[in-house]
Amino acid sequence: MTGAEAHQLHVSVRQHGIPRSVDPADPARLDGDWLVVDEDGRDVTSSAYARVLSARQQQPQRGFVVAR
Repeated sequence: MTGAEAHQLHVSVRQHGIPRSVDPADPARLDGDWLVVDEDGRDVTSSAYARVLSARQQQPQRGFVVAR
């Protein structure tokens, strides 16, 4: 994933409370590929995408729905 995609994913991960870190694959090349890593430093990019997509698809548990 590119740096711009990494930023968007980082925002989504934080918004949904998913404990992950988005880091460059090569710290010397910030314009290169980026990965999502867990607390142990393992690449969990695909599972992070899946968790963000799942969280986005959930309906609100309470509140008001205002139709326009």
